[in-house]
Amino acid sequence: MTTAICPGSFDPVTLGHLDIISRASKIFDRIIVAVPVNPDKRYSFTVEERLEMLRRVCETAGLLNVECDRVEGLLADYARDRGAAVVVKGLRALTDFEYEFQQALTNKKLNPSLETMFLSTSAEHMFLSSSMVKQVAGFGGDISHFVPGCILETIRERLCAE
Repeated sequence: MTTAICPGSFDPVTLGHLDIISRASKIFDRIIVAVPVNPDKRYSFTVEERLEMLRRVCETAGLLNVECDRVEGLLADYARDRGAAVVVKGLRALTDFEYEFQQALTNKKLNPSLETMFLSTSAEHMFLSSSMVKQVAGFGGDISHFVPGCILETIRERLCAE
């Protein structure tokens, strides 16, 4: 059984994230959606809230081979501990590739058995990022076309302008 990890901040989860997770779930036997614990970064949602949203999204989408978990420490070590062979990352643009390629090389150095696979984001989600969702929501804009419906109200409650 091949296990892959889809890591990300997911702050908040977008339809682009769901696209990558869903497509990866068709390729691999088991997917672990991994949310890092990084006390140095400022998030809109706690790790627990992001995991809860991810679980709701994956359950609603019927992704039965997907589990959601937190990562404390290095992703390369986490992958080794969980028996994962692959890290799956979505790419929107060339700028994403530069950063993700550095991450892939670092993970490979730390865990030589770990491979990284890049999936191109579907065309309809190429522009989509969590930062963009937060910005639109902060100005009171409609984010319903950017995030899964099952978590829309949770995100609106936290991010939308009064």
